[in-house]
Amino acid sequence: MLLPLPVPPRGQRHTVGPLPGSADALALAALAAARRPVAVITANAADAQRLLAELRWFAPTLRAHLLPDWETLPYDHFSPHQDLVSERLETLHLMSHDGVDVVFVPVTTALMRLPPQAWLSAYTFFFTQGSKLEPESFRAQLTMAGYTHVSQVVAPGEYSYRGGLIDLFPMGSTVPYRIDLFDDEIESIRTFDVDTQRSIYKVNEVRLLPAREFPVDDAGRTRFRNRFREVFEGDPSKRRVYKDMSAGSIPAGIEYYLPLFFESTARLTDYLPDDALIVLHEGVTEAITQFWTDTQTRYELLRGDPQHPLLPPAELYLREDEFFGAVKPFSRVEMTRGNPAAADAPATVLPPLAVDRRAPDPLTSFKNFVASYGGRVLLVAESLGRRETMLEFLRDYSVTPELVESFAEFEAGSAPLALGVSPVFNGFALTAERIALVTETELYAATAKSRTSRIASAARPPRTSSATCRR
Repeated sequence: MLLPLPVPPRGQRHTVGPLPGSADALALAALAAARRPVAVITANAADAQRLLAELRWFAPTLRAHLLPDWETLPYDHFSPHQDLVSERLETLHLMSHDGVDVVFVPVTTALMRLPPQAWLSAYTFFFTQGSKLEPESFRAQLTMAGYTHVSQVVAPGEYSYRGGLIDLFPMGSTVPYRIDLFDDEIESIRTFDVDTQRSIYKVNEVRLLPAREFPVDDAGRTRFRNRFREVFEGDPSKRRVYKDMSAGSIPAGIEYYLPLFFESTARLTDYLPDDALIVLHEGVTEAITQFWTDTQTRYELLRGDPQHPLLPPAELYLREDEFFGAVKPFSRVEMTRGNPAAADAPATVLPPLAVDRRAPDPLTSFKNFVASYGGRVLLVAESLGRRETMLEFLRDYSVTPELVESFAEFEAGSAPLALGVSPVFNGFALTAERIALVTETELYAATAKSRTSRIASAARPPRTSSATCRR
C-alpha cells in the first residue's frame, strides 16, 4: 500500500503530517492495512463523509463505515431521523462484533455517551428460515425492542402483521423483509420494495437490532421515571417529558435524556477492541473546545423551560479531559497541520495546473507538469460522463491518457498518464513513490467547488423517499 505510516505501540502516540489534499484518505487506507480496526475521529461530519468516500475508492476491500451524528442541536425538541438511528445502531453492533475495519466518527459523536454494549447485544436477535417463531411472542419482542406497529411498512423501526405474513424493517438494514409463516415456522424470508410492496428475493437470515438507542419496554420506562425523580426537583407529573413517558408515548427529543434509561452509559472506546488504532484527524482539539462552548451556551439558554428540564452537558457528553483519557490506552496517530512543502513531507501540494481558456493551449500548465514531474500521474473525473468529456478535451490538445477503472489498476500499470473516475476531491503528489493524483479541483479550479456537496452525499446511501415523506 502506498504512503505507509508507522503504527505506534499501544498507549503511545505518533504524529504525522501534513498530508495535503486527499492524501490523508490514502494514508488511512495504509494504516488500516497494517492495523485493524481503525477509528478515525474527525473535526466535523463533512470530513468524515469525505474520508469515507475516498477511502472506499483507494481500498474497496476494507469494511469502512460511518458512525453518524444525530444531526440535531443539543437539547433540540425533536428526534433524529430513523435512518440515522438505524445507521448508528448498525455501526455500533458491527464495531462490537469485529465487523469493521475502519470507522469514521465526527468528534461530536465521539463525545456522546452511548448505550452500554451489553444492552445492545442483549436486544439484538437473529432468526432464520425454518426456525420456530411464535407470532404473539415475536410481537411482544418487537414492542420490547421499540418497533412501531403500522399498517404499511416504509421505514426502519416499523413492522406489520397480515395473517401469516409479517413485514419488518429492521434497524441497520437497507431493505425491509417479509416473513411468511406456516403455523409457527418461518417458511420463507424475502426482501420487498417499500413503494410497490412487492417481494424481491429470498434471504436465509435476518438480524434484528433495537429500534432506538435506549430501552422503551416496561423496565426501561420504569428506570427512566425513577431516575427522572432522582435527578430533577419538583413534581414530575407537571413535566411534559415525564408525563409522555408515563403515558406510553415517546416524546420528541427524548434522546437527550438517554442516561436516565441506564445505570451507566458507555463511551465510543468501549465498543473498540484493545488493539484498535485511533486516528485523530486534524482540528479535533479545536472542534472539542468549540463544541463545549456552544453546548454550554445552549444549556444556559434553554434550561429555564419548566416543561423540559435539561441534563447538564457533562451528563450527555464527555469533557475534553475525559475524551483524551479514554483514547490514551490505545495506539494513536495524530494528523496535524503544517507546511506541506517541507523537504521530508510524505506528500506535497500540486503546482498550479488550472486550465486557461484564454490561452492558445489551455492545458499548458498541466502538460508542463506531466512532462517534468519524473513520475506517474493519475487524472480523475467525478463521473463517467465527466471522464468522457475530459478525454475528448485532452485529445483535442494532443494529450492521450490511458483509461483505468480503479486505483488498483493504476498502481499495477506503468502508463505515465492515466485517466479514471474517483470521488477524491483534492489532488496531491507522493514524495517517495513519485505518483501524483490530479482532480478536477486542480484542473478546473474556478468551477470545482460545487463538487463538495456531491462528494459528501456519496459517502452515505440516500434515504428512501417514502421514509422521508412520512417524517
